[in-house]
Amino acid sequence: MTTTTLTLTVAVAGNPNTGKSTLFNGLTGAGQQVGNYPGITVQRKTGRCRFGEREATVVDLPGTYSLAAASPDEEVVLDALTGHIEGTPKPDVVICVVDATNLRRNLFLVSQIAEVGVPLVVALNMTDEAEAMGIRIDARRLSERLGVPCVATVAARGLGLDELKAAVATALDSPGKFPPVAWPAAVLSAARTLGGNGESLRLLFDVDSPLVAARGMGASQSQAHEALRAAGLDPLSIEASTRYAHIDRLIDGISTKAGPKRGYRADAVLTHRVWGLLIFAALMFVVFSSIYWIAQPAMDGIEALFKWLASAAGAKLASKPMLQSLVSNGIIGGVGSVIIFLPQILILFFFVAVLEDSGYMARAAFLMDKVFAWTGLNGKCFVPMLSSFACAVPAILATRTIDDPKARISTILVSPLMSCSARLPVYVLMIGAFVEPNYGALAAGAALFGMHVLGLAVAIPIAFVINRFLLKSKPLPFLLEMPPYRRPRAKGVFLRMWRSGWEFTARAGTVIFAFSIVIWALMYFPRPPEVRERVTAELAARGVTEEKAVEREVDSAYLNQSLLGRMGKGAQPVFAPCGFDWKITIAVLAAFPAREVLVSTLGILYASDEEDETALRAKLAAASWPDGKPVYTPAVAAAIMIFFAFCLQCMSTITVIAKEAGWKWAGFAFVYMTALAWVGAVAAYQIGSRL
Repeated sequence: MTTTTLTLTVAVAGNPNTGKSTLFNGLTGAGQQVGNYPGITVQRKTGRCRFGEREATVVDLPGTYSLAAASPDEEVVLDALTGHIEGTPKPDVVICVVDATNLRRNLFLVSQIAEVGVPLVVALNMTDEAEAMGIRIDARRLSERLGVPCVATVAARGLGLDELKAAVATALDSPGKFPPVAWPAAVLSAARTLGGNGESLRLLFDVDSPLVAARGMGASQSQAHEALRAAGLDPLSIEASTRYAHIDRLIDGISTKAGPKRGYRADAVLTHRVWGLLIFAALMFVVFSSIYWIAQPAMDGIEALFKWLASAAGAKLASKPMLQSLVSNGIIGGVGSVIIFLPQILILFFFVAVLEDSGYMARAAFLMDKVFAWTGLNGKCFVPMLSSFACAVPAILATRTIDDPKARISTILVSPLMSCSARLPVYVLMIGAFVEPNYGALAAGAALFGMHVLGLAVAIPIAFVINRFLLKSKPLPFLLEMPPYRRPRAKGVFLRMWRSGWEFTARAGTVIFAFSIVIWALMYFPRPPEVRERVTAELAARGVTEEKAVEREVDSAYLNQSLLGRMGKGAQPVFAPCGFDWKITIAVLAAFPAREVLVSTLGILYASDEEDETALRAKLAAASWPDGKPVYTPAVAAAIMIFFAFCLQCMSTITVIAKEAGWKWAGFAFVYMTALAWVGAVAAYQIGSRL
């Protein structure tokens, strides 16, 4: 039987850190599609692969230790295996990826999947690491014991993949049968009351599972548990004890061990509560410093490219001023404001991929668990917060790995407080104009470092408040199996960089692109011709006729009376306690879709040459109130920086929060961060102006 149509589905399942995704990448190559499952936020990766004469869709299921459906990832795996997800057919074959260094624990999930009733193929992965640890596994005998094909693989090096494809092709025609667990009679009887199908054991064993509520089986489950207790069985432990006893019988004599399991001497230092944290802090300093200086040439090149595009478009559309402004300032400027940060995103994901693949990130999560424990979060929440220092968008996407839904929500809500790269232009402008000239380069460097530490320092207590009083979540246990140290695979690292960069561009770029056009319209209209005539006449009377200088003053006057200018003047009393005048208020409002827009908006407001940041600094320093007092002081500069450090001035982040957690939490994040930003700015200005 042969066919070339994509009517077959092969799922790849397994525990975390088994090389599952690496094996999936090896089977499908670069031609993959990434999206979300319908109606949920768990990521869905699919690709194509030929198994013998047949081509199939391969689905990479989220990594999970069991089918307990206690987290969104586990629930998705169970629903996908049983065909309960729209657009994702029940798989024809499941490739269960097993870590050869921990066979017993990995077979727990395999035995659960076998009970769903889908044909299995076991990929005995990382056999090279098992051999290095003195573990020898007889794959042929294991296959005979399990009743399903078992293929030794080293996915990171592409070894065994051809044999695995052949085994899948065989399983499509002649599926084996995994030996059933010898459940006590009371368990089988209780399962029958819940339907007696492939899901009945899950409905029986999974206490407080969303699956039970979704199937409306809560009352039936309670009755089944009472029956188990009447038979002297504990519903909470009977699955683990019975299943592991079954697995022990299956693998008895299958593997040999040359000596004790080898540990890693480096862990004595890297996971030390003092030295480990110091090494981690130093490593993160190197990573984030590298993000800035490595990315800068590429960012400069992108900026130059978009300036050239804007200039070329402006020259072509010189006879149509409104269209010229829309294309140059709205469309090209809006896209450029996002793409310019893509190099930093790519570099961050490069480092994250290297740290994860090497096995170090799990150790970092273990270290940070002690720091976060009192807030209600744990070490698994740390990685997304770390990513937020480059951009909150991929950081929020990274929260999908957090099992507890309340911990995931609280991590999403505090991650945008980390000082992302978009805040850097604001910090550099204010520190360069009002800190360095008055207090020196050392103070300027300390101020920049302090602004990056500030977000983390505030996020930790806010997480405590959210967990304690809003979500009322319980402290989370943190169970972590330390993966072995590995050499990162270049192909896998760069593939992750590419996908993450594309996802960032697609998600964030489209939102800012659209919103930048809205901001452009608010800054452009109305545009009465008498404004240009008046400004030109005033400048001519003062002897100013140079074209660029005239255009800057005209643009400033138009912005002054634009819709956005009027909004700024109307909102200025709200920001008066922060020390902001109407121009700063306009810049704050204009920077809603992207924080870095503040700098270009101030450049237009003060009729400064945007290509010369020094000129803008000088104009800000010279700005004054009607009574002659300076508008910008160190206290005002501090208030502006603190406002942007806390405020959720990022439309792409808000949109991603809404997609991942819902618009209710996106609205809450915007409101609480805006309130926090306003209070922080008021405190900075009021206290700073009195010192």
